[in-house]
Amino acid sequence: MPSRERISNVDTAWLRMDRPSNLMQIVGVMLFDGKLDFARLKLAVEQRMLVHRRFVQRVVADGTGYCWQDDPDFCLGNHLRRVVRRGRLDKAGLQRFVADLAAKPLDQRRPLWEMLVVDTALGGQALVLRIHHSIADGIALVGVILSLADGASGRAGSTPLVVSANHDAGEDEHEQDIFWRALWHPLAEAGRLVSDLREQYSDLLSNPKQLMGFARVGRDVAGEIAKLATMANDSPTRFKGKLGTRKQLAWSEPIPLAEIKEVGRVLGCSVNDLLLTAVAGSLRAYLVDRGEDVAGVEIRAMVPVNLRGPDDMGTLGNRFGLVTLELPLDDENPLARLYEIRKRMAKLKESYQAELTLSILGVVGMLPKFVQQSVLDLLANKATAVMTNVPGPQTALYLAGARLRQPLFWVPQSGNIGMGVSILSYAGNVQIGLMTGHDLVPDPQDIVDRFAKEFDKFLMLVLMEPWERLGDPEAVAAALARESP
Repeated sequence: MPSRERISNVDTAWLRMDRPSNLMQIVGVMLFDGKLDFARLKLAVEQRMLVHRRFVQRVVADGTGYCWQDDPDFCLGNHLRRVVRRGRLDKAGLQRFVADLAAKPLDQRRPLWEMLVVDTALGGQALVLRIHHSIADGIALVGVILSLADGASGRAGSTPLVVSANHDAGEDEHEQDIFWRALWHPLAEAGRLVSDLREQYSDLLSNPKQLMGFARVGRDVAGEIAKLATMANDSPTRFKGKLGTRKQLAWSEPIPLAEIKEVGRVLGCSVNDLLLTAVAGSLRAYLVDRGEDVAGVEIRAMVPVNLRGPDDMGTLGNRFGLVTLELPLDDENPLARLYEIRKRMAKLKESYQAELTLSILGVVGMLPKFVQQSVLDLLANKATAVMTNVPGPQTALYLAGARLRQPLFWVPQSGNIGMGVSILSYAGNVQIGLMTGHDLVPDPQDIVDRFAKEFDKFLMLVLMEPWERLGDPEAVAAALARESP
């Protein structure tokens, strides 16, 4: 009989979170210059990806939950394939192709992943991938996928890239933002809380007399849920509503990371502050152009935070917490919006908020599915979007003889959340990916195209305004008003 491994509570929660309107799949697109050598690609997957047993295991259910079990009929050809189509896909066609895949469930009879090689009209081929979130979180999966690369030379047999989930970024704030480092301690404490709750629950199962311990666990969990329940819903916009099964996605052209860093240095903000502000500005402009009133409008984003420690390097599974960030869309002044987001990020650095979501996520995997769904719906209804910012390698990579030009990915949205925003740096550039529910936002490219324009506003301010005035958004706005014809 094939070997079995019990699925962790957290991974079980992600496994059971699938809905027709929101499948728990991490979706990626890797755009290459030229064609991939399929034989070399297959060999790289066999040698560097399948060493992680999760990719040759399928999910099986038993009386006590779910297990990972070796697939006795595993065949790489079921997961890595060429897609034969009439004609090559342009950008819009590739986006539709990937969006359709994002709405299609993975085959539950097999390991929950696939890679497809697609011919494009964009100067080369694309590698489209789907991996279920129950296998691993985004940080771990980016590391696995990038480990397939042949390093920076592109030569067959060159040393593959080794990507750590927690690389040391030194002085580079984008690679390891101060925000994420400041959250490490409280989130580590949250992780210990989850472990304590699990242990107490297990003790109860083996010793029913420990009802006081169970009551304490129940009180702790109920307290966390109560805190979540008192969190007000964010502003109603067209970004929230009833979801259908269709998805739409888009991505931006790369923006030089060096420019973003320099603007951030002048304005006294992190790269992360600037990127989130540009996203907020893009969403605001989209609503305004459609005649929506943005007075007092704020949308809440769920932001995953990496919790992987040294012992977790090279492992799969899900090890992250969530924090909530309110993005103000009501202020037309981009500087005022930037400094407000910076202030809110500073508050999050001192917050134990992630303990709330991490504790719940760690416990709900033990609960009956209908209870889990209620709790997760409660969480999802408080937010409009999921936003991630993942640092990638800053040198160009090669895979199967082709240069990787642009990597993109989209994280899943749980419950009724209809928007996923992914920011990824690579080879000295930053790009944004956006996935939306078709019924809510049928034209996400319109939002994405505004991203660079929003950043350009800050670039122009840094170039044109006296630096000593940039700390006062109202003074800058007044000066610009006086100078305008």
